[in-house]
Amino acid sequence: MSRTDEVPSLWSGLDRKAMAVAEFTVRQQRKRLSTWVVLLVGIAAMGVLTMFYIDSMTRDYEAVDNDGDSYDWDMDGYPNGQERLYGTDLLDADSHPGLLSPPIPPDDASVWVNEDDFDWDALNEGSVGYDDNGDCNVEERTDSQKDRNGNGIPCDIQLDLNRYSGTYLISTDGNVDEDPDDEAYALEAIHRSFVLAIGKLGVVFLIGIFVPLFMATGLIRQEMTSGTMHFMLAKPIARGEVFLYRILGFLAIAWTYVTLLIVLLAIVTGLAGPSEGVFRFADLGVWLSVWLAALLAVMVYSMLFCMLGVLWKHGMVLALPIAAWELGMILTTLGAPDAAILRFSVIGWAMNIVDAGAALAWSDTPLLIQMGMWGGGNGPLEGAEALDIFASTPGLNLSALATVVISSLVMLGQAAACWLLGSTLFKGKEIE
Repeated sequence: MSRTDEVPSLWSGLDRKAMAVAEFTVRQQRKRLSTWVVLLVGIAAMGVLTMFYIDSMTRDYEAVDNDGDSYDWDMDGYPNGQERLYGTDLLDADSHPGLLSPPIPPDDASVWVNEDDFDWDALNEGSVGYDDNGDCNVEERTDSQKDRNGNGIPCDIQLDLNRYSGTYLISTDGNVDEDPDDEAYALEAIHRSFVLAIGKLGVVFLIGIFVPLFMATGLIRQEMTSGTMHFMLAKPIARGEVFLYRILGFLAIAWTYVTLLIVLLAIVTGLAGPSEGVFRFADLGVWLSVWLAALLAVMVYSMLFCMLGVLWKHGMVLALPIAAWELGMILTTLGAPDAAILRFSVIGWAMNIVDAGAALAWSDTPLLIQMGMWGGGNGPLEGAEALDIFASTPGLNLSALATVVISSLVMLGQAAACWLLGSTLFKGKEIE
């Protein structure tokens, strides 16, 4: 037989062995009640959280008059904002726009609620927001009062980006964008908060760690203790290959499950979230990063927990402290995403991928957070504090794309290390 004939034969043999072990694993897992219980519990948990999200998206948020422009202090029928606009006295009932020539009819008070919204176009383009309703540029204010931030531009908001923290320092001339649209902000901030929260804590962490914990820990150990491993090793196949092919069979189920779950979440949030169109396509980049992080996390945890199962027949006992460690690490990412200790975890690298994807898809999130926390100078707007918790800058001091690439390579390295160690342990174990 020629050398060219040997190569296809070798690879076809490997393929047959891989497919046989992986297919056996899939059938075995599919027939177990515990598999369906774990998967259905995950779906139920995500479903409950999604119902809370839908409720928040359909709720009416009270429009708050932050600057008092809708009030009528002198009871003459004209809101304060309208009187400021036309230069009449807010405290004199005999001075109002109706006495001007031609007379101006009174506005409904609702016109002067949320009338001085954040000027997002100006903020995103030039990092400067301008007075929308004219209450900064009134005659009784001096030129120095109209330029309190000293940048030479009257009645504006100066935003200075801190490159290290990713936050903005806000300095305003006063009476500028001080009455934002509370409902529009709350819907957008809550939507982004939910996508990040369920993506990070729900899919990547909870699903990513607990599905392998309950389904992958015994992939090798159960076959060793039951004696069925003898049948797998009856034909010439290395134990390291059995270890790998068992994991591949598990991943065929777990990755399909995670993918379908993320697709469903993306569809629901894309349709229910605030959008000018029918669907929020801007979120797809975030969901794609969640998907990649979740697949890699499931792979690493499955290799790790299966290795622990080979190490000791009570591998679950060894896996639980690791799960607790990873829980502490993901909580650390919410407050200190650049902490050095996160390099010694799986979830820290996975969160880098999600944060980098969010930075690419929602580049204005730091600005959204800062404007919401400022709230027009009247305290945080609804949703701002939640977004501030779940939105983090990538932990590596690199570009978002480089962060995704490096974090993915590190997680692939972690999976390979667990496989090599697990294979080595498996080779030295006696099968009962």
